[in-house]
Amino acid sequence: MSPAPFLSVIIPTFNERDSLTSLYPELCAALTRYASELVVVDDGSPDGTAAYARTLSGAIGCTVLDRGRKLGLASAVENGFARSKGEVLVVMDADGSHPPAAIPALVEAVTSGGAEFALGSRWVPGGSASGFSLGRRLMSGIATGLARPLVAVADPMSGFFAFRRRILDRAPLSPLGYKIGLEIMVRCHPSPIAEVPISFRPRRAGESKLGRGEVGHYLRHVGRLYGFRLFGPSRASRTR
Repeated sequence: MSPAPFLSVIIPTFNERDSLTSLYPELCAALTRYASELVVVDDGSPDGTAAYARTLSGAIGCTVLDRGRKLGLASAVENGFARSKGEVLVVMDADGSHPPAAIPALVEAVTSGGAEFALGSRWVPGGSASGFSLGRRLMSGIATGLARPLVAVADPMSGFFAFRRRILDRAPLSPLGYKIGLEIMVRCHPSPIAEVPISFRPRRAGESKLGRGEVGHYLRHVGRLYGFRLFGPSRASRTR
């Protein structure tokens, strides 16, 4: 049996200090089988998230990249990819909505299960999203409907996923907004994609970053991806 690959868990943050206090012990408990690191990419949180993350010590080493100001979730994750060392990369939110206990199943799907990309999915049997309000569920349904023609998965909006780093060599990324997972699935075309059921949890602290600006970015991003899928990268780049 080959040894488990080194694992990097990349978490973009903004005002997530209170969430990290409970998330970090959960990560340490979930990843006992793996040599791993945590990469926190912070956008200048006024609550001191970056400074607090530097104090984290335990089974998982923590690297902190403080970008100093809000530059966007997708670019934060890209910077995390560049700073990380792992062969397998995991991306998740810091707010407690993504259960760390599901990470081993995601990693197993891409290391032993034959998948190139694994999503933590709310909309497959066994998954749930009990923390969604009616309005949030409606918005998510509309956004999901726009994205599904681009990629054949039940939960294309998931921000919780794992994949082997090597698939990033297939195409340059050009994300806009916050759906970096959708960007990777469309441009790098991993196949097959596994969907691992998760119970999406209510956020533990802070406030949602989803506002009108992010909705507008998402719509523009989806337009770019349709251009990429229909016309290829050269034509799609003109729609930026």
